[in-house]
Amino acid sequence: MTGPERAVVLIADDEEAVADAYAAHVRDTYDVRTAYGGEEALSKLDEDVDVVLLDRRMPDLVGDEVLETVRERGLDCRVAMVTAVDADFDIVDMEFDDYVVKPVSGEELLDTVDRLLRCAEYERRLREYYRVTRTYVALRSTKDDAELADSDEFRRLEDRRAELRDSLSDAAERLADDDFEALFRDLEE
Repeated sequence: MTGPERAVVLIADDEEAVADAYAAHVRDTYDVRTAYGGEEALSKLDEDVDVVLLDRRMPDLVGDEVLETVRERGLDCRVAMVTAVDADFDIVDMEFDDYVVKPVSGEELLDTVDRLLRCAEYERRLREYYRVTRTYVALRSTKDDAELADSDEFRRLEDRRAELRDSLSDAAERLADDDFEALFRDLEE
């Protein structure tokens, strides 16, 4: 998600009442798509979806297979398994971003979506910082100091690199404070 647009959340659960209840909890904050099965979830999944809240047990196509398809398509969305299936060793190789065991409150859903979006934004900034830094290093290694000092483009690159570094530092602190606190709270339960 970029700019002032609202994030898009896809909710996939074969129990319509559950999916609709989840949608009602997040609709005020995010744009919502609802799917009542795995096949329908895949049909509603595209590059606009930022977060998927995915049930594991669905009769037509299980959530594990939906998750695998999401990853195979290379979609840049975060996936939270929201399921009544307790975690077992079969989840070790699953590429989900969060695992939430039902029953789940509306507040927990919102917290999960918020956390996943913060992590996604951090990753985007980190990728940009890496790209900008690689450009910076390439120029520093091929141009002399006088050329660099005379370049408006290089000054803009330095400014952007500093902005991103500060932004990453702030975002990392927020992730550490908010998300790690939630993680450890989950471990204590």
